[in-house]
Amino acid sequence: MIIIIDYGAGNLHSVQKAIEFVGGQAQITSNAAEILAAEKAILPGVGAFKDGMDGLRANNLIPVIKEFSASGKPLLGICLGMQLLFDEGHEHGIYEGLGILPGRVLGFDFEDKSLKIPQIGWNTIAFEKESPLISELPDESYVYFNHGYYCEPTNAAHSLANTEYGIEFTSVVNAENTYGVQFHPEKSQKVGLQILKNFVEKI
Repeated sequence: MIIIIDYGAGNLHSVQKAIEFVGGQAQITSNAAEILAAEKAILPGVGAFKDGMDGLRANNLIPVIKEFSASGKPLLGICLGMQLLFDEGHEHGIYEGLGILPGRVLGFDFEDKSLKIPQIGWNTIAFEKESPLISELPDESYVYFNHGYYCEPTNAAHSLANTEYGIEFTSVVNAENTYGVQFHPEKSQKVGLQILKNFVEKI
């Protein structure tokens, strides 16, 4: 069973349907015991970094997610969920994140005003290294983004794929059993479904 962590910020049912479409079993919950008993977990999310952390705190989920990650079982962050895995977010202030992945979350700031913030739409992911999460996908695959902030890992070796949007930023991350994608796989058609299938079957 894959648990989709409910903290009040995310396309929970879209992610659940996508997991089930590729053959996985998924349950949405904020219950600590159910999360810790799961084989794998997904931390989805949309919205601001502080609001996301406030939602986790209000549901007493910060220690639960840290314990789950420390257990060695696979954890996947999606969009804001990926950002919350890092040490801190710089969105309307500086706020502490989960600290599972070393690094910070920064905002786009372009001199080229033709680049809209947030980035909304399709863009490519360029693979840095091989991983079961992105297996069976061609390099420069297109996925769907909707974000104004991006993750900057402290350790460049944690970056699985990069994307160009004014700057080059990490769009897929992995450190041991913890994974993250900045885009929305549940909205990324065949490529996104393949990534979720890989998470179900290969990780």
